[in-house]
Amino acid sequence: MCGIVGYIGPKDAMPILVKGLQRLEYRGYDSAGVALINKDTQDINVYKVAGKVQDLANFIDIKDTSGNVGMGHTRWATHGPPNQINAHPHVSEDGKLAVIHNGIIENHDVLRKELTKRGYKFISDTDTEVLVHLITEIKKNAGVDIEEAIRLSLLEVVGAYAIVILSTDNSEAMYAARKGSPLVVGLGEERGEYFLASDATPIVEYTRNVIYLRDGEIAIIKDNSLVIKTIENEITNPVIQELEFNLEALEKGGYEHFMLKEIHEQPSALRDCMRGRIVLEDHFIRLGGLHQFDEKFKTAQRILIVACGTSWHAGLVAEYILEDLTRIPVEVEYASEFRYRNPVISSDDIVLAISQSGETADTLAALQLAKENGATIIGICNVVGSSIARLTDGGVYTHVGPEIGVASTKAFTGQVTILNLLALKIAMLRETISKERAIEMINELTNIPAKIQIALEKDEEIKKIAEVYKDAPNCLYLGRGIQFPVALEGALKLKEISYIHAEGYPAAEMKHGPIALIDESMPVVVIATNKQHHEKVVSNIQEVKARKGKIIAIVNEGDTSLEGLADHQIEIPSTEENFAPLISVVPLQLLAYHIAVMRGCNVDQPRNLAKSVTVE
Repeated sequence: MCGIVGYIGPKDAMPILVKGLQRLEYRGYDSAGVALINKDTQDINVYKVAGKVQDLANFIDIKDTSGNVGMGHTRWATHGPPNQINAHPHVSEDGKLAVIHNGIIENHDVLRKELTKRGYKFISDTDTEVLVHLITEIKKNAGVDIEEAIRLSLLEVVGAYAIVILSTDNSEAMYAARKGSPLVVGLGEERGEYFLASDATPIVEYTRNVIYLRDGEIAIIKDNSLVIKTIENEITNPVIQELEFNLEALEKGGYEHFMLKEIHEQPSALRDCMRGRIVLEDHFIRLGGLHQFDEKFKTAQRILIVACGTSWHAGLVAEYILEDLTRIPVEVEYASEFRYRNPVISSDDIVLAISQSGETADTLAALQLAKENGATIIGICNVVGSSIARLTDGGVYTHVGPEIGVASTKAFTGQVTILNLLALKIAMLRETISKERAIEMINELTNIPAKIQIALEKDEEIKKIAEVYKDAPNCLYLGRGIQFPVALEGALKLKEISYIHAEGYPAAEMKHGPIALIDESMPVVVIATNKQHHEKVVSNIQEVKARKGKIIAIVNEGDTSLEGLADHQIEIPSTEENFAPLISVVPLQLLAYHIAVMRGCNVDQPRNLAKSVTVE
């Protein structure tokens, strides 16, 4: 959840660190700090603040920031409140060691008590400070060098971590390690130049070649070279990968916010998502990372989907699609609950994990559990080289480009697109749909980007509706069938970025409780595009209107059945039922965005949220 950036090389480190931390702001944080080894005194200088990266930049403006070796961190509070003392980096009592850390050390309390008995004084509330004193203690008592002290310390640690360490024992070295939290090593163009980061966004400006550290690996950068070892002290041969996205993808491109840019990128993002995967002339779906599972798909008895947040909503959409087309029973689970409830998993099951970042801690744990039980595990994620991509037996990248806004938009539509492709592929393998029907659906799927573009042209109309309801304290979202998960997603978007309480429900469930909330001040967003359930949805709208609720209806173009009932109508292009969420979600994204902007909220970095939840 936090952000890490590090640099060692011939350049001044501080400008690289500050710019890198700014690129990592999208991950969510409440404090920031840097540590540099002064190139003259060889001391470690540490500067940190509670607040934003700009506050840190202002704080260090007149400080001594000379140095070619340094690291920076943005913290999202877990242990201890957000303040300057709890901000990273944390430093040893003698000032000779500094550590930054993402993750959670689960046995920190036991280690803290033991280290306190040995005379170490803790000044912060964090679990990270335990690492500083533990490394110092092992180095002193075992009589080993700093590298070995780090390795032995990590053998004592229970939990997840991505750490970077500076030590005055070698002022021209940097050490890093990971377990359960991502860490990337970038290879610079100049001799002896290396970058470290929690993801590739802060370093793509400087290098295209990266190494994704694997769990239990330690990176030692010194003497102008990089050595990677396992925690068991065995040297490994890392795989160098080339970054696929450009620096331009990390810029706003003239939009006021990243979220707005990413909403408007969805037509092009989905074209990229489908490129090379739909072979129109052969009416064929090609998902290269899944071809080895064709026989498994033909005989599958159950598919389990595990995900969190917006990805869970995409999984709910997939349940409708997969069961409709493939006739395979599907269960959708919150990954955070799945891992703790002793689920029944067999080697006949396919477990499908959905995650934008590929680093979601609960989803990774759920996959590990499924793997231990012999299930076939498949991943759908956006970030190449991520932990889920490496853990799964196979998978598919969404290829929608970096998503910087904390509230997912194009990630959701990319996931739903891949899930539709997967469902069509399996259905054709199992012959549960006719060839003619498959051709018809494949052709229509290629039309979806253009139809999303038409929906985006309703932006000004939606902005006017947002003006009416920006001060509403609550909002209901209703949908039936495959549009029920879209109602959940629309409500989540409003909650995340505008801080308005909102809930999504199956439309028929309104009578089972939520209808008690409806009065003249309650806006109710109804997704009324389902042809199959249209009359039922109209009936639900009439129930709301009878209680003076305000209706914002999402309808298909040319639908006049709600005239006189809906207070506002947003028309979108019609499409196949299984593809409809790809279009209907767009006005809900725009509505949430405009309301949040009008309320003065930080759209790209909403309070208390992080882009990638890499801790429990």
